[in-house]
Amino acid sequence: MKNNQFLILFLFCLLKTYSQSITTTLPDTITHWKRQNKIALEVNQISFINWNAGGNNSISGLLKGDFKRVFRHKNLKWYNELLFRYGINKQDGYPIRKTEDVFLINSTFGFKKDSVSNWHYSAKLNFNTQFANGYKHPNFEKPISSLFAPAYLFIGIGTEYINKEQNFKIYLSPLTEKSTFVFNSDLANEGAFGVEKGKKYRNEIGALISTFHKDEIYQNIYLENRINLYSDYLNNFGNIDINWQLQFDFIINQYVSANINTNVLYDDDVKTKNEINGQLITSGAKIQFKQLIGIGLNYSF
Repeated sequence: MKNNQFLILFLFCLLKTYSQSITTTLPDTITHWKRQNKIALEVNQISFINWNAGGNNSISGLLKGDFKRVFRHKNLKWYNELLFRYGINKQDGYPIRKTEDVFLINSTFGFKKDSVSNWHYSAKLNFNTQFANGYKHPNFEKPISSLFAPAYLFIGIGTEYINKEQNFKIYLSPLTEKSTFVFNSDLANEGAFGVEKGKKYRNEIGALISTFHKDEIYQNIYLENRINLYSDYLNNFGNIDINWQLQFDFIINQYVSANINTNVLYDDDVKTKNEINGQLITSGAKIQFKQLIGIGLNYSF
């Protein structure tokens, strides 16, 4: 009887010790990574029946995805982000046209000397391209852009200031390589997007400044601001490439939201081409502007 009691007591202690070992190791595998996934769909439709003022029936849709993975452990931080947006529009009598086409990857690995400092020694990677062919309307025969034409890759080292309370960060890099890829042979032979005629890539070395800020400016109204500034050391240093994205998000409820999105681009190497009297005339770079307004469904998981 005593032996049985001793055996039961021994097994109880063993199980308790084992359960304690599980509860102490499990949180470590959870807290280091934080993930965020968001999918959104916006649809707009208009139709006319015996409408005296006229008009074209049309339907348009925009699919958006935002996926984040953030690793934090002691003084290390690894931020990863994948964004995509693809929109199309169909009107009676016209072929399907895309209204938005973005594929973007951001990855930043940082280390800070202590837990108090907001400054990180960082390495940053940025890649962006598009999914489908783009056309200059009304010419739907010859694309002016396509998948990986162009594609941009930024790789650099620098320092990053991160303020979690204000949801603000700025990255300063004195050494960043910018690679431009044009994997469409026809566009490469034309020297599109700054590459030399016949070549499919171009490399630059320069300085990069990148900022991000997101704030709730009013109840359920958020402002997100992203700015990237780049200047090549070897070719026309001081001419700055600009990519400025500004977005307002209006949260209606958990599943419905509206947004206003603007994007300003300027690349000194991307020249404007216009067809005049049957001849293709190349002029200087111009400021590019895009604006989107939408309302739709979103789901986070």
